[in-house]
Amino acid sequence: MTTLSSYLSITRDAARWQTMAAKAPDVATQTKYFQDNVGKATNAADLVNNQRLFAYAMKAFGLGDRVYAKGLMKQVLQQGVGSTSTLAYKLNDPNILAFAKAFDFAGKGAQTTSSATLVKSVVDQYTQNALETNQSSQNAGVGLALYFQRKAPAITSVYGILADKKLLQVVQTALDISPMTAVMPIDQQASMLTKKINIADFKDTAKLQTFISRFAAQYDYKYGDASASGSRATNAILLGASQDPGGGVGASLLLAMQAYRSF
Repeated sequence: MTTLSSYLSITRDAARWQTMAAKAPDVATQTKYFQDNVGKATNAADLVNNQRLFAYAMKAFGLGDRVYAKGLMKQVLQQGVGSTSTLAYKLNDPNILAFAKAFDFAGKGAQTTSSATLVKSVVDQYTQNALETNQSSQNAGVGLALYFQRKAPAITSVYGILADKKLLQVVQTALDISPMTAVMPIDQQASMLTKKINIADFKDTAKLQTFISRFAAQYDYKYGDASASGSRATNAILLGASQDPGGGVGASLLLAMQAYRSF
């Protein structure tokens, strides 16, 4: 299956895929612990010092690779988000800012984690992150496409792309921009991206999907079928009737290339 056909198969039946991800033993176990114990964390220190709670929350916000940064994240939470001068804003990382806004102990106090809305939001994000991680282990392009679909609509400027390595990878791949441009001054990178994309387009579902289709076509062009080889057997079983008629490979590849040419 191509990157695009795999991505489309998941998005067409998103609820079923998310349910499967939520029921995976490791995900279900960690989710139950989070739900049962997060309300006990009444301040930043409580959350950060509970390794399981902290790791779960960090992974939910795409910060799983920074669970070691306990001191930094504790400062982020203690300072809150009441001013743009706080650390959450200064770090210029949209995922850290979203984390700080969710666990706003500075603004909401001990009641922060007693919110059913917060718990559901974090659990949903953790489950989606688990789904994306699982797909990435089979085809990294599919994981990136799912991540971009989830995160891109919330971007407010090209700096939001530059601050998120996954979003940036999708944009660089779709537009055939060399990763080496990362050595350029940040303002030059921002200027270059501004000329190539309109951030507002990512809030339009049709335009967002067209861009993701362009990314998928470019990804497969660059990395070939080998990028998806590990996912074929698994996806063939899980997707079943949700596969494209006739196997979907030829039709999906054609769709991807048409999207690429029309963008």
